[in-house]
Amino acid sequence: MSQLVSARIRTMAAKLGLPHVAESLNQYAQRADEAKMGYLDFLDLVLAEELAVRDDRRFRQNLRLSHKTLDDYDFSFQPELDPRKIKDLATLSFVEAKANAALLGPPGVGKTHLAVALAVAACRAGFSIYFTSLDDMVRHLKAAEAAGRLTSKLRTYLRPAVLVVDEVGYQPLERAEANLVFQVISKRYEKGSIILISNKTFSEWGQVFGDEVLATAILDRLLHHCDVISINGPSYRLKNRLAAIERDSEAA
Repeated sequence: MSQLVSARIRTMAAKLGLPHVAESLNQYAQRADEAKMGYLDFLDLVLAEELAVRDDRRFRQNLRLSHKTLDDYDFSFQPELDPRKIKDLATLSFVEAKANAALLGPPGVGKTHLAVALAVAACRAGFSIYFTSLDDMVRHLKAAEAAGRLTSKLRTYLRPAVLVVDEVGYQPLERAEANLVFQVISKRYEKGSIILISNKTFSEWGQVFGDEVLATAILDRLLHHCDVISINGPSYRLKNRLAAIERDSEAA
């Protein structure tokens, strides 16, 4: 690619509001040459990367606006949960090591609150973040696979330093869907961190993923470098609901 053409593309990309394309054009061209990409594949790469950067920027902004922090979590309501384990995770050493964290427990105990708080900490430390429910991730990957864009869509979940996957186990998956999850877990293995939230124990994952062998393969990669936090206390949502009922009763 000539310098004149490169300069023209950068100028047009900047005018179109595609700053990452302008900044990374040479890198994209080199990757295209090495992979011997066709024109459409190269265009797909450039647009997918630009979209990923915008998603990252949007998620980082949303996290900055999030009010969920570790300071807001009532550890006294979950006496079996050791605050030191969570505070150790908040140092983000597991993110630097490209390891994982799993938060397990019944609904309402604050798993997602803790996961978001850790994601906020990672965001503030400069790490890229992507937050998704398992159902949304599988749905988007299935749609991309049907459209012949699976490789491109996978990059959405492979690119960030920290991938937060919520609601694992709320809906059972078909084997083909579980295989899509396996691809994400396998490709991220030792390359990026996952914070996973589930209401199921690992022994129940065979039912969740519809295949014991596939569930074992997913767990093998996920748990090799993973801090597992189990929270088995009472529900915050039920606590707040009961408190509201008491206030209403007193007001009446």
